[in-house]
Amino acid sequence: MTEVKLFFRLAVLLYLFTAARFCYAARSRFSGSRKNVEVLKHLNRLNKRPTNSIQSPDGDIIDCVHVSHQPAFDHPFLKNHTIKMAPNYHPNWINKDGINLSSMMNPSKDEQSSSFEKHEAITQLWHSNGKCPKGTIPIRRTKKEDILRASSVKRYGKKSFSTFMQPSSIDPDLINQNGHQHAIAYSQGEFYGAKATMNVWNPKIHQSNEFSLSQIWLLGGSFASDLNSIEAGWQVSPDLYGDNNTRLFIYWTSDAYQATGCYNLLCSGFVQTNNEIAIGGSISPISQSHGSQYDITILIWKDPEEGNWWMQFGNGKVLGYWPATLFSYLSDSASLIEWGGEVVNTASDGQHSTTQMGSGAFPEEGFSKASYFRNIQIVDESNNLRDPKDMNTFSEQPNCYNVQTHNNDKWGSHFYYGGPGRNPNCP
Repeated sequence: MTEVKLFFRLAVLLYLFTAARFCYAARSRFSGSRKNVEVLKHLNRLNKRPTNSIQSPDGDIIDCVHVSHQPAFDHPFLKNHTIKMAPNYHPNWINKDGINLSSMMNPSKDEQSSSFEKHEAITQLWHSNGKCPKGTIPIRRTKKEDILRASSVKRYGKKSFSTFMQPSSIDPDLINQNGHQHAIAYSQGEFYGAKATMNVWNPKIHQSNEFSLSQIWLLGGSFASDLNSIEAGWQVSPDLYGDNNTRLFIYWTSDAYQATGCYNLLCSGFVQTNNEIAIGGSISPISQSHGSQYDITILIWKDPEEGNWWMQFGNGKVLGYWPATLFSYLSDSASLIEWGGEVVNTASDGQHSTTQMGSGAFPEEGFSKASYFRNIQIVDESNNLRDPKDMNTFSEQPNCYNVQTHNNDKWGSHFYYGGPGRNPNCP
């Protein structure tokens, strides 16, 4: 009798153990299946039906999507939005003597005489295999693996919190908490746009969850939960793109990177009108140390008539706009402009990251070695482009990444910036 009871108990335990394993496996399969469905739904929201597609040499697929079918119009504020194909006004170029300029400023005499300088147009790699027809816009197709690299489907295409930097109130104790480090120039006041030319590099990234970028920030708000930001520049971000290519990017937020906004066209908001430039596409060619230098010009300004914030890339390529309805503070003006670099330093092994900012060289290395921003200007209340009256600099850890400003007749307000990250003085 005892042996029968023991056998019965063992049988019950075996049944319960098997049932538990089955339930766990079922839950795991269900959880995986549920995430897969969530990812597929998000892909369907992002990847609009194209008129045609172009395979880029770097592996990207560029979809040519009708301008009225782009992701922007999924935004609740833009359901009945009428597309503006061109701004009502461009900023006027005014020099320090009040003369209206009609041509791009040239480099300084020393830099102009350098055999390293190149003025050939920067292109995107996908251009070699085709172009999008008029009436469409090029959109980099999002792949399943792109979303799976993100911490969650909801956070895909978004910056982590606390990526902004307010120079006047930075707390050194926060540096290691958010991991974001900067080397920037900035100007405070009342602004209706900003412009700069920056040379393009391909900085080395220490690990995939870090990034390196160079950009313009237009900021408004209290730098807490209601920060408004418009951003544009170039970046290297393995987690976001799945490679180490240098790419053109934009970003916006109206609540300090919490729920609103995203990179590029990975959420609704930015309205693209240009059929030649893929936001998020690879940039080519890239500057080389002691070699040819290639730069891009970015201009962002507020249309005085309708209040939309427009973006221009290069000389005359208007990409599109951020509608004024997306913002609270920036529906009026920006109170802080920043130009420069940002990296993520995870310090995963207890040491500072070796992720490079800019070229990876410190600013004192100068032209053809260090990264630069030149011909820096702001747009004033009269829609005039002018040199900023006061431009300050900031870096959390100058021994890791730093910035040095200069001024001359040809390059106007400009600066060199960047650094290698970990080095004997930046452990």
